[in-house]
Amino acid sequence: MAERITGHTELIGLMAYPIRHSSSPAMHNEAFAYLGLDYAYLAFEVDNSTLEDAVKGLRALKLVGSNVSMPNKTVVHKYLDELSPAAELSGAVNTIVNDNGKLIGHITDGIGYMQSLKDYDIDVIGKKMTIAGAGGAATAIQIQAALDGVKEMSIFNVKDKFWDTALETVEKINTKTSCKAALYDLADLDVLRREIEDSYLFANATGVGMKPLEGKAVIPDKSFLRPDLIVTDTVYAPAETELLRMAKEVGCKNMNGFGMMLFQGAAAFKLWTGKEMPIEHMKEVLGIRYE
Repeated sequence: MAERITGHTELIGLMAYPIRHSSSPAMHNEAFAYLGLDYAYLAFEVDNSTLEDAVKGLRALKLVGSNVSMPNKTVVHKYLDELSPAAELSGAVNTIVNDNGKLIGHITDGIGYMQSLKDYDIDVIGKKMTIAGAGGAATAIQIQAALDGVKEMSIFNVKDKFWDTALETVEKINTKTSCKAALYDLADLDVLRREIEDSYLFANATGVGMKPLEGKAVIPDKSFLRPDLIVTDTVYAPAETELLRMAKEVGCKNMNGFGMMLFQGAAAFKLWTGKEMPIEHMKEVLGIRYE
């Protein structure tokens, strides 16, 4: 890294909290080095209380851009100049591009998730999926899945601050796509079991399974799963969450969040640099695996 840094090196950030566990800095910096691009990518611990100042700093220091993760995805739009159509529809931003002082918010999570399914030979198009979560990443996945052609979607969330967001997402999906969506309370385990039973795929798009909720899962036990169900988790640290551990015991084909992280990063990479990320090289060097 030290040999690459010059007076011309341009900086890209990652603003989230907690964030020290992230694989994104290693991924992007390896891709920059591999392609000979004079950029550096650093992680910054930023939460909602410091987000506005961090965005002002991004603009003042002329960063190329930044990734944004929890808990900032659904808040950062307030400090930006423009949103992409997907970010506007999702109500979330995970990538900021600094276009000569104009800060534009994009969302690449949904693209990353759907591309990771394809990469792992999972075809959910025309089928039913059940998904837990209503935060920024979950919303982006739900919107993109509906736009891509998922036939039916059951969304589960606890009745927290994201419940109203989930209601809005369901309305958008039902009015603006051909997908049929419904929202249910995650606490209603009977309904959760019923919806999973006739789904092709069950996805966890919450933070349950990562610190500080490591060792926990959005389902109470493995009886909610069956061998021909596909189970995915957006969490990648740890690589095997409690949900995926149960899925493996049952015999489900399963996928952790590494693929989504890689492909959402590749989409952001192209927005910042105009170049394609060397996907196969990144998989090999970083040991990225889906299960």
